[in-house]
Amino acid sequence: MTKFILWGLTASPYQLKMQSLLDFAGYAWERWPDQASRGSALAMALRLNWARQRGTVRRFPAMASGLDEYPAVPFYTQDKRHFYYDSSSLAHHLDQLAARNAAPLIPPDPTLAFICQLIDEAFDEFGLYMVHHMRWVGSARSTPMGAMTARELRQLLPPGFTPLLAARLYRRQASRCPYLFSVAPDNYAAPVSRDRAAPSRPGFPPTHALLEEAWRGYLAAMEELLSQQPYLLGGRFTLADASAYGQLGMNLVDPEAVALLEALAPRTYQWLCAIRDHDHCEQGGSLALTPSLQPLLRMIAKTFVPLMVQNEAAYERELAAGETVFNESAFDRGLALYDGHLLDHPFRAVVKTFQVRVWRELKASWTALDDDARAVLECDYLPGVGRALDAGARSSA
Repeated sequence: MTKFILWGLTASPYQLKMQSLLDFAGYAWERWPDQASRGSALAMALRLNWARQRGTVRRFPAMASGLDEYPAVPFYTQDKRHFYYDSSSLAHHLDQLAARNAAPLIPPDPTLAFICQLIDEAFDEFGLYMVHHMRWVGSARSTPMGAMTARELRQLLPPGFTPLLAARLYRRQASRCPYLFSVAPDNYAAPVSRDRAAPSRPGFPPTHALLEEAWRGYLAAMEELLSQQPYLLGGRFTLADASAYGQLGMNLVDPEAVALLEALAPRTYQWLCAIRDHDHCEQGGSLALTPSLQPLLRMIAKTFVPLMVQNEAAYERELAAGETVFNESAFDRGLALYDGHLLDHPFRAVVKTFQVRVWRELKASWTALDDDARAVLECDYLPGVGRALDAGARSSA
């Protein structure tokens, strides 16, 4: 089978997610530019940059016009010429490859497929906020990711530039915390120098308490689930596990965050380490919707779902008012901002078009389920969420 090349960095949870998907599917992979020669890395960087400029980097099987946005990393390719992005789409891509003999990453059962999609997107969109916070705030004194990322980019750098980039990357990622939902209180006493501290932002409510409460809630839900079954949907690995691993596993290299994770959720810590060490590739095991999922789905219903509802409503308001700039570009200019609440905490955020796309795809999957499946999910697993999905489906139809 053809080897995959992942153009990405171990600092990215989506890189970790892609690696775990390929491991389970039985495909060899390399992480570039770190594992490439200098010449190969530079040539690939030029080809990828040219493809991005021309808009030929694709999301499998298709992109959503006006809503998708290219990430910084990761991307994947098999032939070094055709590039794809989006870690969730990689699972769909792998499931359709004719040469693949592994069990499907997306459950064939429509109800389980919907729950898999919901968990996947919840970790990708809201989970990122929690773990980014736990790295650049919770492990601010000890995270090695500035230096590790600079080393992985060394093939693209002039000689002697790696230490300078390491310091710059640390400052950049800390400064991006408010965009990624982590806003410090005005009187925050950071354990690092001011230029390396995650900042507050005028007019924005602090969100540190919100994110730390949510992180602990997700870990408690994971502990309860993994005490009853080996993977999130039953007896084997799926896309849902890959997403949870990518986000929570990102903190395995952050000393302060991982020490707290191991203390609060030892079973989850061992589970993350096992996937990191490729011990998740057994193909046997059945999948089922069981009550063990309920605590995790409750956390998703209290965090991810209302965030997506509020983001889409803000997007529609801003679009009707003539706004055309969204995502990080808008945040940096103070545009397309909205106020909301999660877990009884206020927040201010920028409209993110890719989250609109995620939510609309979930609504379409919900609508495609039969009445009996929706009734079971609404009654036993997602009380109130079905109403949000139905209302959203009607408003965006």
